[in-house]
Amino acid sequence: MAGERTGERVDGAADDGRYRHLIEHVQDAVVEFTLVDGEPIVGDVNRAFVDVFGYDADEIRGESLNAWVVPDWKIAEARELDANTASGEINYRQVARETATGLREFLYRGVPYAGDEERDEAPRGGFAVYTDLTEVSRNERRLEVLNRILRHNLRNNANVVAGHTTRLLAELDDQRGESVDVAATIERAAHELERLAEEANHIRRVLEHPTDEPADIDPEPTVRSVVADYRERTPSAEIEIETSVSRPVMADSRLRYAIDSLVDNAIEHNPSPEPRVRVRIGDADPDPNAASGEWVAIHVEDDGPRIPADERDVIRDGSAITPTHHGSGLGLWLAELTVETFGGELSFGESDLGGNDVSIRLRRR
Repeated sequence: MAGERTGERVDGAADDGRYRHLIEHVQDAVVEFTLVDGEPIVGDVNRAFVDVFGYDADEIRGESLNAWVVPDWKIAEARELDANTASGEINYRQVARETATGLREFLYRGVPYAGDEERDEAPRGGFAVYTDLTEVSRNERRLEVLNRILRHNLRNNANVVAGHTTRLLAELDDQRGESVDVAATIERAAHELERLAEEANHIRRVLEHPTDEPADIDPEPTVRSVVADYRERTPSAEIEIETSVSRPVMADSRLRYAIDSLVDNAIEHNPSPEPRVRVRIGDADPDPNAASGEWVAIHVEDDGPRIPADERDVIRDGSAITPTHHGSGLGLWLAELTVETFGGELSFGESDLGGNDVSIRLRRR
């Protein structure tokens, strides 16, 4: 800090050295950048940035910050923040940014240099400060999901089993004809409980073993295995596979949980007697100005009813999880929690089949 200390003037060089010492040793990732035609060009990064993002200072210095840390589908958000910085505004926002091991969640603070008011000059750059919120955010949501959804769905299905068992016993005593329908309802509820228990166990395995070490897997064999299982299990469903790219992604064998859940969701929630599902693998939303193939997408598409907006919002947009607003089951949550464990992203769109396009984005190895 500039000023006086023990009667001596602190010169600019000493002040700059202390400032550099502070930036270098804070635990948050810090990037100093210059705005060139609105694009943040990296001037320097601190040690924490190298540790958290996994990019070496020498390879990113002089490069566009956005090109290195902003995934293609988040570029509009980043440009909005850059425009705020250029106008002298301090930014605070929770963001997802690309690291060497996939996406992570950060509290982003953009702090512009002070502009020259006398010359009416806007800031020419500033600092980007990233506080890693990944594990805190994930753990909070995991606890909310398991608490709200498990309690809600287990209670509802247990009530169905108990209530219809009472009716079935009464029908058997009276020898009336509703017994078959009541028994079928009990059977469906029991199968839903079995599936819920299976999904809960998969979530436990995902949460107990986070991917701390780099791992890679070719998703195509996993996709083909899942599709083969569902073709045998539900022969009335038409399930296609399309592959335009085959390369390893940052994931492990648990990727199967996510793909299985999405295919199951596409079939189970389609009222058609012959549901149609298409699973395809390709590049993830490549930016024509960026290097193609940095991310791979696994799309699970269907021709069924659209997933309700509130279910999409609570999973992807951070909407509050409450007793009445938490999604209808564990399938989509299993996919979301599995994918984010690998530093990926789950997204929702509309398929040309007429239904949903739920996609898994994973960084390629």
